[in-house]
Amino acid sequence: MKLTREIKTAILVISSILLFVWGYSFLKGKDLFSTNKKLYVNYENVAGLVTSAPVTLNGLKIGKVNSISIEPDGRLLVELLIMNDFPISKSSVAEIYDSGLVGGREIAIILNLEDQNYAVSGDFLTPSNKLGLTDALAKQIEPLKDKVEKLLDNANTLFANVNQILDENTKNNLQHAIAEMNKTMTEFSSASKSLNQLLATNKGKLDTTFSNLDRMSSNFATISDSLAQANLGQTVENLQKTLASVDKLMLGMQNGEGTMGKLMKDETMYNNFSSASKELELLLEDLRLHPTRYINVSVFGKKEKPYVAPEFKEQSQPTN
Repeated sequence: MKLTREIKTAILVISSILLFVWGYSFLKGKDLFSTNKKLYVNYENVAGLVTSAPVTLNGLKIGKVNSISIEPDGRLLVELLIMNDFPISKSSVAEIYDSGLVGGREIAIILNLEDQNYAVSGDFLTPSNKLGLTDALAKQIEPLKDKVEKLLDNANTLFANVNQILDENTKNNLQHAIAEMNKTMTEFSSASKSLNQLLATNKGKLDTTFSNLDRMSSNFATISDSLAQANLGQTVENLQKTLASVDKLMLGMQNGEGTMGKLMKDETMYNNFSSASKELELLLEDLRLHPTRYINVSVFGKKEKPYVAPEFKEQSQPTN
């Protein structure tokens, strides 16, 4: 059958229209002849996700974002075009994440391998939104920002108080104090120089003094060694024995034992000693007054003179 010009023109126009629709759909990321499954996710916020963004599974691209539309309740409906026939369970999570510092937002499928109920075209997955690096950094910096602002406010208050305290009188006092401190440091430097000069002048004397101290320390160490070697324990023990004997002797004297004890405690013996002393005194006195009674030298054999007892006045007993 021979085609007329009109039929050829109609076929060419229809083909052009179909080609235009297919090209337009392809440019929008839609493949009219594809048999891939479509899954849906409802997000509160897509955080910069755009159409044709990759959909990955463990880092492998298995699809793309086909479309993003706004639902009547304000949520965003994202259509995922899955071009891989790997089974995805209905309880899997579709998480929006940041692909890198300069990359855009993507969707990662987090599988639930325990769920054997696999999704088909038209099913919904569980949404999730992972903060990007910038958002996470901003979230971390936000508390720090509040602290810095509070710190700056405190610093402003502090500087205001310092400015209020540092009036003209206080500034003059500080300047005077600094001047006095400089003067003190100058005098201290002068005193330090004088001390250094004094030490340099008397260095020989100081060396001699320290040598004497060393000698004294050595002598003291020698004495300490001698004392350590001496049997001080035996000496102390002997001294204790001697003191014990003295205590025993004194106790015996107090109890009237021995000659000294009897003299201290026996009144009769004391009286006898007192009487003997008195008689000895009379004898010596008579010997002094009449020595011829006791010493008789006879050359021609004279007769001995009879003894006459001396007469003495009684002396009063001394009162105790």
